[in-house]
Amino acid sequence: QVQLVESGGELVQAGDSLRLSCAASPRTFSTYGMGWFRQAPGKEREFVAASSWRGSTYLADSVKGRFTISKDMAKKTLYLQMNSLNSEDTGVYYCAATKKPFYSGSNFPAEYWGQGTQVTVSS
Repeated sequence: QVQLVESGGELVQAGDSLRLSCAASPRTFSTYGMGWFRQAPGKEREFVAASSWRGSTYLADSVKGRFTISKDMAKKTLYLQMNSLNSEDTGVYYCAATKKPFYSGSNFPAEYWGQGTQVTVSS
C-alpha cells in the first residue's frame, strides 16, 4: 500500500523560505517516481516538482531558481525546499507518487496522493 504523508506547511511572510516533507513507505520511495503539486483557491491543481526513481528532477517554470526537490534515501522522505516565497505560492501542496514512467514534469502521471499541507504566504 502506498502511503504519503506531507508536513511542513505553515503561514509565512513573502520572501521567507519553507521546507515541505513527504514521508513515504519504503518500497514506494525506492521504486516510484515522486512529485509535488499545489492547488491555489479557485484554481486547478498544478505540477510543481518531480523526481524520478533514478534521480532525475523536474521543476515547473514558475518555481525554477527558487524551489528544489530532493530525497533522503535513509529517511525515505521527499523534500521541497522553497525560497523567496511570494503570494502566488499560496495553496495546498500535495505529495504524489507514480509507478509509471515519465519524461517531463508536466506529464507526471500521479497515481497516489497524500492528504496535502497548507502553505500560506502573506505579502
